[in-house]
Amino acid sequence: MKDQTINNLHIILYRPQIPHNTGNIIRLCANSGAQLHIVEPMGFILDDAHLKRASLDYTDLTSTTLHASIHSYIESFPERRVFATTSSTSNIYTEPTYNWADSFLFGPEDKGLPTNVLNIFPEEHHVAIPMFPNNRSLNLSNSVSIITYEAWRQLGFKEE
Repeated sequence: MKDQTINNLHIILYRPQIPHNTGNIIRLCANSGAQLHIVEPMGFILDDAHLKRASLDYTDLTSTTLHASIHSYIESFPERRVFATTSSTSNIYTEPTYNWADSFLFGPEDKGLPTNVLNIFPEEHHVAIPMFPNNRSLNLSNSVSIITYEAWRQLGFKEE
């Protein structure tokens, strides 16, 4: 388990529904040094066989914290900037300058982030991954990978 006092990028999954997506994200976090935060409820339990299969043996290499609500995350870490991912903004994910301890919030696979959650964060902290017109979404674990690696690239692929 990683030391949670070290500054890292933070991935927040808001009510994830598909265990193998979360398992892939656990592997991504282990390989990029990011910490994973899950806002409950989830559509599965953490010892789900699909989650274990997708995350392989990486669960011991990543820090995963459960939160009862997005508000409990914000209250626990008020100093962290949160970037909320959405297809309903013109802010491209490569435009902000990221720093260590930034957080990236992703919605559930079936709906994305609800408006009431998006509205918690300022519009300049809403980010989107460009797609061809009339397409709905990317796979959650792919979206997390794209944004995590952009933030880490900006930080020189170094550990803080």
